[in-house]
Amino acid sequence: MSESHLPSEGATRRVRAALMNKVCGDEEMFALGASIARVVDMASSDDQGTHDLAYYVVSDPALTQRILRLSNTIQYRTTSGAPVTTISRAISLLGFDNVKTTALAMLLVDALDSSEHAGSVRVELEAALCASLVGREMARHSFYQGAEEAAICALFKNLGPLLVASHAHERYREIGALMAGGKHTLGQASQMILGCSYDALSQAVLQEWKIPDMIVRAQNSLPPTAVRVAANRGEWMRQVASFSQDVARLLAQTHEPVGSPEAKALLGRYGDALDLDGARMDDLMNAVQEGMRGLLESMNMQPAPRSEAKETGNGLPNVLLLATLDAGEEEQEGAHPSGKPKNARDLLLAGVQDVTQLRATGGKVNDVVLAVLETLYGALGFRFATVCLKDVRSNQFRARLALGEEGARLQAGFAFPMTSSRDLFHLAMENDADLMISDASSTKIRDLLPEWHRRLLPDAKSFIVLPLVVGKAQLGLFYADRTLEAPEGVPPDETALIKALKGQVLAALGPT
Repeated sequence: MSESHLPSEGATRRVRAALMNKVCGDEEMFALGASIARVVDMASSDDQGTHDLAYYVVSDPALTQRILRLSNTIQYRTTSGAPVTTISRAISLLGFDNVKTTALAMLLVDALDSSEHAGSVRVELEAALCASLVGREMARHSFYQGAEEAAICALFKNLGPLLVASHAHERYREIGALMAGGKHTLGQASQMILGCSYDALSQAVLQEWKIPDMIVRAQNSLPPTAVRVAANRGEWMRQVASFSQDVARLLAQTHEPVGSPEAKALLGRYGDALDLDGARMDDLMNAVQEGMRGLLESMNMQPAPRSEAKETGNGLPNVLLLATLDAGEEEQEGAHPSGKPKNARDLLLAGVQDVTQLRATGGKVNDVVLAVLETLYGALGFRFATVCLKDVRSNQFRARLALGEEGARLQAGFAFPMTSSRDLFHLAMENDADLMISDASSTKIRDLLPEWHRRLLPDAKSFIVLPLVVGKAQLGLFYADRTLEAPEGVPPDETALIKALKGQVLAALGPT
């Protein structure tokens, strides 16, 4: 594009306004922003944050599969060789912030990868994913509290190019053409075509999505000169986001960046500020390249011809393009009419191994409980599953964690008095009896169901109750149900595995 054909100032204002309206007004993009804001808000400082993240991932089967694939790649595979089969274990293995950032990356991929301009979008998606891995590596060596957030800042640093490639592809090509002329930086070219830089666009969209200010401010452009040591965490985040994007662009250009003139130039610009020397820079690039291989493998991304990437004209020839995600996955073995998987035994066995490994590596009680709940929920095909524990202050047994349909609403209502009565739940705890109810509509069973359960879960047609009793102390119970009867029942081998799962929780709780 020649400078004489550049849009006028009024035209660029209209372009920017139309783009913002398209990006933030579109229903699907609004949903994307809401989902991203929800994940970003999940706190890593307490057990509730871990539960929220696990619940969010488990509620999305495709996301669950990808996170589990990532945790079973060579980079993360456990020394025992046992496969990771639960999200709780994956979070323990990968780390809360790693799973959180990966979930955000998956949201971007799912929302944007189906664009009609898939070639350009995939180039920018890969740059965003790679930048997030650079940010993660930088956070590992930082003394700042909450440094892990740098991976999220870096992920969003490429949001502007990604959205323009998806929603205004002609403008994306025009910016690339200006860049190809060699007279303009990316910031200058985007400013000339859009009326704002890519970084400013990223900030505006993140603000619309109600993303925390620390992450929004980290998208600010840096001056082109050598970077000085940051005075605070926010400034450091901004430096890492910019550095991460630059490294991602370099890795997109070459398979062998170590020792290249471009790598040396990056070291000269960022080295002093980010405490990098030649050896650390080389280690970082090697680690990121290895991490990208694992991430691409987990998402079933495959190589594509480099010629497809030339369409972008933005100086970012692609290393790998994201292939269409395989919706089929591994062949499923089917399920009973109730929804219970026919391979429940194998799923339960894998869960037992996972929970055993979690306890052996020092997992917290809440992590163990959540892993067992997740295994019961998935392996037996329940629609709702919860763990209900004694609450002395309210003199009740109250649901503490829940998974499944309307989990939050049902969890809030799942509570009953500690005072003994002749209902099914108290009888199960008093007799320490594991109950597997295949038809909850039978008269004898309905007569034993308390009124609160009938009101809260009127459509529960089959369920299990697993009391948690240590000595004579009634600590609570696991409960999970379906909306269909389960005449297939629970055979002895599955029953033994369910009891083994419960046993792991009792062992973790210990004597009271």
